[in-house]
Amino acid sequence: MPEFHSPSRVDVDPAHSISTLLAQRVARDPEGPLAERRSPLDGGWVPVSARAFADEVAAVAKGLVAAGVEPGDRVAIMSRTRYEWTVVDFAIWAAGAVGVPVYETSSAEQVHWILSDAGVRAVVVETSAHAATVEEVRDRLPGLGPVWTIDDGGLEGLCASGSGVDDAEVVRRRDVPGAADLATIIYTSGTTGRPKGVELTHGNFLHLALNGAVAFADVCATPGSRTLLFMPLAHVFARYIQVLCIPSGAVIGYTPDPKQLLPDLASFRPTFILAVPRVFEKVYNSAEQKAGQGPRLQLFRWAARVSIIWSRALETPGGPSRALRAQHALAGRLVYGRLRAALGGRAAWAISGGAPLGERLGHFYRGLGLHVLEGYGLTETAAPTAVSRPDALRIGSVGPPFPGTSLRIGDDGEIAVRGPHVFRAYHDNPEATAEALVDGWFRTGDLGAMDEDGYLRITGRSKEIIVTAGGKNVAPAVLEDRFRGHPLVSQCVVVGDGRPFIAALVTLDADMLPGWLSSHGLPEMDTATAATHPEVLAALDRAAERANEAVSRAESIRKVSVLTVDFTEANGYLTPSLKVKRARVLADFADQIDAVYAAPRPGDGHAGAAGSRPTAHS
Repeated sequence: MPEFHSPSRVDVDPAHSISTLLAQRVARDPEGPLAERRSPLDGGWVPVSARAFADEVAAVAKGLVAAGVEPGDRVAIMSRTRYEWTVVDFAIWAAGAVGVPVYETSSAEQVHWILSDAGVRAVVVETSAHAATVEEVRDRLPGLGPVWTIDDGGLEGLCASGSGVDDAEVVRRRDVPGAADLATIIYTSGTTGRPKGVELTHGNFLHLALNGAVAFADVCATPGSRTLLFMPLAHVFARYIQVLCIPSGAVIGYTPDPKQLLPDLASFRPTFILAVPRVFEKVYNSAEQKAGQGPRLQLFRWAARVSIIWSRALETPGGPSRALRAQHALAGRLVYGRLRAALGGRAAWAISGGAPLGERLGHFYRGLGLHVLEGYGLTETAAPTAVSRPDALRIGSVGPPFPGTSLRIGDDGEIAVRGPHVFRAYHDNPEATAEALVDGWFRTGDLGAMDEDGYLRITGRSKEIIVTAGGKNVAPAVLEDRFRGHPLVSQCVVVGDGRPFIAALVTLDADMLPGWLSSHGLPEMDTATAATHPEVLAALDRAAERANEAVSRAESIRKVSVLTVDFTEANGYLTPSLKVKRARVLADFADQIDAVYAAPRPGDGHAGAAGSRPTAHS
């Protein structure tokens, strides 16, 4: 079976912990900025030095000690992404305790499961509403102690109560954990059942942070490097980046409100960005929509084509032709500059994870000057296990193994991972641990392929493989990712298990719909009305046709059913990390799926093929 290994760049000292990284940052550059936070007076960005940040961490840690938190105790954090999240996270580690992140959108039952399963001793929440959610289940959590609310002065109270704790006690506790000790328990998204608690050690994060700061120095460790965190810090991806920025020297900013993302990008001006593919799709679709109609829209689409062609030409022996260079320069002056400005004007790098980005968008962004490094990882690997290299970018691939990582592809296509960043166990779940960790290899459940250089491509998840009535195995992820690239589409779920052909359930993007209707000369309408409008359905046919270009005829989408309700975290169809809960969708929309297959079978050919309309709508 194919196997590839990337050697480590940096070895981890077994006596060190994540707190060691902060101490080293302070010793190296105490007055240099570590973070920037919004001023409560004018909303401007105010730098926080490494020393000042470490002092805040120590003060909160002393408050935790005064409250009775002991080394090894679990302390949960339930908050949006904000500066205080990082302070509390490092304070928990400084007190020798173990952090347990909880998504701020979690329901009372989800909160109860995590706090009870992890044995949480205390909780830091952001708002009084979060505190009320915790209190709602307190009677079923006999071991739960204090709850502090950030917005109600909870951290200030902690600092005041800990003022009498000796500094030496925090130093002692900070130095107790080593690389092998537990740092955090992060709960999986729960797409296929009750979330499992992933036990990650200090060494897991140390290995990734230290090696990442060296292997990706051009991205995160050059003078002036800075990133704006807007993904949930409860997610392992953002949590890793937070830790990575400590040894790399990068400055961290925070955006808790997604609606403020573009203004905050423009004012903070990050040099590198981390996001899921949906963000990059939204930026592209919004830019196209803002171009309006007529010549401006034609100009945008011409510039987009030039960007993609330019990027592809970079991979050819001769590189871009003279004529293409001239077109690219003109497009840069007319279009690309505005797009770069929307991202702050300084961003040269982006890290995309969570799902495949797609080659079209990868080439588009590289053509306008933003190099998107696709990565692959899981909670169980503390985030990255394969990442595209800045000096050897191959669009469409998630890159070779991260330094220190071994990857192996099984005979069934399943990806297995081995390395010092792989989790040690599922919390109190030996059966699941034994199933996932076999002979030192973590069985990911994801499917992929590696080329001769060890570059990995993700093809799907083994549990999501669809087997049609004709026996064809279909990985839905490729079709779904391409379909979601259309500005009208919010979510897509491909179906067809045991059925005669492949179909798709599609939801409409309510934010993008008004602009799309206007640009196509159509009147305003809600998503329910749009779901049956002939021109909307025709556009979705074309989106299916584009998605089908990536697969064989037997795997192609033949029918599309447009749902009138979107999939959101609030209605239970998305996880907090925005993954679709496929099993719930299939169960709740079983009647719509049955209706797709009850109608006459579509004709031969791809969806949307010229001269026919084999893609139908129900």
